[in-house]
Order: sequence, then structure tokens, then C-alpha cells
Amino acid sequence: MATTPFLGEFVGTLILILLGDGVVACVLLKRSKGEASGWMVITTGWALAVMAGVFAAIACGSKDAFLNPAVTLGFAVSSGDYSKLGPYIAAQMLGAIVGAILVWLHFLPHWKETPDPSLKLAVFCTAPAIRSAAANLISEIIGTFVLVFIVGAIFSKAVNGIAAGLGPYLVGCLVWAIGLSLGGPTGYAINPARDLGPRIAHAALPIAGKGNSDWGYAGIPVVGPLIGALLAGLSVRALHF
Repeated sequence: MATTPFLGEFVGTLILILLGDGVVACVLLKRSKGEASGWMVITTGWALAVMAGVFAAIACGSKDAFLNPAVTLGFAVSSGDYSKLGPYIAAQMLGAIVGAILVWLHFLPHWKETPDPSLKLAVFCTAPAIRSAAANLISEIIGTFVLVFIVGAIFSKAVNGIAAGLGPYLVGCLVWAIGLSLGGPTGYAINPARDLGPRIAHAALPIAGKGNSDWGYAGIPVVGPLIGALLAGLSVRALHF
């Protein structure tokens, strides 16, 4: 089977969600061996999920390894090339949905053991610590701006190149920093596919004892990251990274 950019974005995003949502499930679901291990475990797991997803995407054919519609948009804006936007976002959404389905299967006996529907939903998608649409939107804009702007800086001409294979580790560290520093208010979606794809899976899957999928909040982790990425892309373009 030939590797392609579409396959790379699909597989990379699948791995991102399998490991990222997987660490949340490990911490939140009852009778998991990682139950209640906390925010440090979640942020570390997500950082390593990004690293693994980027490596998988590159190996499967996507040199960009964006894994994120917001990052895809940001780099389209900074470069002026929008040709990858549609295909990449489609691949990322499909990968996120399949990754979420695999998380459900992997933790299959634990859903029934977990009585709180909100914990089950939190495995799949984000929710704010304090629900305030404007404040939550601003948090997602800021977090995603930092993501796209610093990724642009890492791979900029000014940095004079980085050692081969180092990029995924640096991007993983960046996501770790965003989670630790900025993740508290909203759970740092910073990726529309990461939130919307698994939310769709949550709505569709026969998860034991699940509640609603909180569609009233679902727009914020999509719109906020896209705005943040747009602003970051414009900034990178203006600064000629």
C-alpha cells in the first residue's frame, strides 16, 4: 500500500487520539490501573501522543504532519497555499473518529463501571472548568495561537534548521507546555478534529451509561482554535518566519 499525505494525516491523527484520549480514559475511568493519577499524567500523555502521531504521519506519507485543522489553516494562511486544507481536514476528522472508537473498544469493560456520564464524555472531548462562552473562546484562541506561532518559530529559517527527527519531540514538548500552563480553563482542545471527531464518536457509540454529548459547547473548541490559528498564521506571514 502506497503512503500518501492523506493516509499520513489520517493515521497520525488516529494515533494522536488513541493515545491522547486513551490517557484521559486511563485517569478518569473506574477500575483503571491509572485511575486518579492526575493532570500531570494527562498532559504528559497528550504531549507524547502528539510526538507519536507526528512520527506516524511522516512515516505514512505526510511530511507536514499537521494532525490538526487549526494548524493546517495557520500554515495555509502563512504560506498562501490553501490546496491542502480540504483533504487534510477530512483525513484528520476521520482519523480522530476512528481513534476515539478504538479508545472505546480498548476500555470496553470500564464504561459500565464508571457511573458519572461527565467523566465518560471527558474521555472524548473537552469541557470548560467554568462555563463562560466568551472566556472559554478566548482561552482556546490564545492556546492555539501559541501552538501555531511557536510551531512556526521552531521550523523557521531564523532557527537555522533542527536536527533530523527532532521536530516531533519539540512539538510534543510545546503541547506539554500548553497543557501545563494554559490547559486549566478549557482542557486545551487547540484542535477542532481532536474535539469534534471524538464528540461525534461519543454521540454515535453505544457507550454504557453515557449522557449527552454537550453539543451546546461543541462550537467553542472548533471556532476558537480556528481563530487562534488564523491570527498566528497572519503573524508568521507578517514576520516572514
